[in-house]
Amino acid sequence: MSLPPTTDRPGAQRLLFFVLGCLCFALGVIGAFVPLLPTTPFLLLAAACWARSSQRFHDWLLAHRVFGPTLRSWRDHRALPPGVKGKAIALLIVVMGLSTFLVVTHPAARWGVAVVGVALVIFLARLPVREA
Repeated sequence: MSLPPTTDRPGAQRLLFFVLGCLCFALGVIGAFVPLLPTTPFLLLAAACWARSSQRFHDWLLAHRVFGPTLRSWRDHRALPPGVKGKAIALLIVVMGLSTFLVVTHPAARWGVAVVGVALVIFLARLPVREA
């Protein structure tokens, strides 16, 4: 399914998609450093928004040396590149484990972090992986 060219959209609609793309990109970058904020879903949303508003930003994101390979793999194959899933799950377990036992002190908050962590691991485990 191809998208209509960005010039076919009204200016206000393109501006809205562009701003949403910038917001999603910022949240995705922040998510790379904050444990409970996901990175990839926000970057996928940024790519989708920029595909509808700015071909230049969309192309830049897909060519990005850090984010580009995963986004291109998802776009082309609807699957993660080999090795990404395992690294993501391992990092998630380490970060969530450390957060649960070393950072969070309230018992209910600990359970909350643990539940979110388990849910994210289950979500990641279900994502398809592209054959090498």
